[in-house]
Amino acid sequence: MQEHVELFVIGAGSGGVRAARMSAQYGAKVAIAEEFRIGGTCVIRGCVPKKFMVYAGAYGQGFEEAKGYGWLADNVRFDWPTLIAAKDVEIDRLSGIYRCNLGNAGVEMIEERAKLAGPDTVRLVPSGRIIKCDKILIATGGTPRKLGFAGEEHTITSNEVFNLPKMPGHIVINGGGYIACEFASIFAGLGARVCLIYRRDTVLRGFDDDVRTHIHNELIRQGVRVITHANITGVKKTGEGLSVHLDTDVQIDCDEVMMAIGREPATDGLGLAAAGVNTARGGAVMVDEFGQSSVPGIFAVGDVTDRIALTPVAIREGAAFADSEFGGRRHAFDHRDVASAVFTQPPVGSVGLSEHEAREQFGEVDIYRSSFRPMRHALSGSAEQYMMKLIVRTQDQVMVGVHIISDAAPEIIQIAAIALKAGLTKAQWDETCAVHPTAAEELVLMREKFTPPTKRNPG
Repeated sequence: MQEHVELFVIGAGSGGVRAARMSAQYGAKVAIAEEFRIGGTCVIRGCVPKKFMVYAGAYGQGFEEAKGYGWLADNVRFDWPTLIAAKDVEIDRLSGIYRCNLGNAGVEMIEERAKLAGPDTVRLVPSGRIIKCDKILIATGGTPRKLGFAGEEHTITSNEVFNLPKMPGHIVINGGGYIACEFASIFAGLGARVCLIYRRDTVLRGFDDDVRTHIHNELIRQGVRVITHANITGVKKTGEGLSVHLDTDVQIDCDEVMMAIGREPATDGLGLAAAGVNTARGGAVMVDEFGQSSVPGIFAVGDVTDRIALTPVAIREGAAFADSEFGGRRHAFDHRDVASAVFTQPPVGSVGLSEHEAREQFGEVDIYRSSFRPMRHALSGSAEQYMMKLIVRTQDQVMVGVHIISDAAPEIIQIAAIALKAGLTKAQWDETCAVHPTAAEELVLMREKFTPPTKRNPG
């Protein structure tokens, strides 16, 4: 007798788990397949373990700064195995919670690879089980991109970096996006020598230009060797580690090479073409605002689509899918003004439009910007700088962009995102009383418009 479910979810990451659990709670018969571990990229090899490493790296900077406040931080040393072991315990706990929540909701969990065998059919590998489905949700997330140069098999990605047997003394990181910048900052904080290789001018392409320039300079201040306009052409094993060759004729000897050149949708081998599912360049599942693919009954959420690749977005998309398809409340997630963070040292918090985007969209905008050395560094001796920037639409004085670089930027931007989403004006921001002494008070104290010098946009 052929098996049948009302919803089959492929991929048990954050978006897939939320959709499966909510759909089951609405009364649907749901099964979910995951070939690796319940929890997906974010929990197992993404946001969560990375944030633990961010905290670990920040302590390295903190011990040094503490001397200015009278703390004697002598004989401080870092033990990589202790961090990795503690991280693994917490990841196991979180994965167990995901598994428990699915079980409590009545979702059948299948630890096999699933692929489409038709527009309403899933085949499991290696068991060969065939399951008929009223609806199929693809939530397989993304996977690190590779370039295919000689010796790339000797490199690691963000998948493997969390399980290295020992911390590298010297690591080369290829890329200039948020993952590359975060790990450059992490390893610099842990005491490693770090070299960042980037093919363009300035890191963090896609962010506001002032944010990009500021973080680029902060990485250098942190001790990261940043090499721009360069590409890796090959990696060779040597007696003592690895040798990296660049197209600028530069050679770098190191312990590890990490590829962080972006991620692509994990759609290989899913059988999308055979089922008639249209994909965009790079393999992303093309969907409408409700997550519906080109095939009725097949949906997709999260990083596997061509929308915003952030865990909270995947969760909200998964919830909207469950509400719409099984909860009797049809609605789509609003992808406008989604806040994001980059966990460098100092970290970035951004929401809304960059200055370049705002000028393209509205023509005339008002810019308020402030760069300053925070109060905490008056005694620490650190040369670290913060930056805060507000972008205002001139015609009606509505806030359209907020960009923060400070120790608490990811926390602050969450509240700023609420105000931006609500459509507050600059005058309403200015009416808010400052909390003193804080770095965040600068957000409501900036009164003078900033006139930037004429400059070419970073590449």
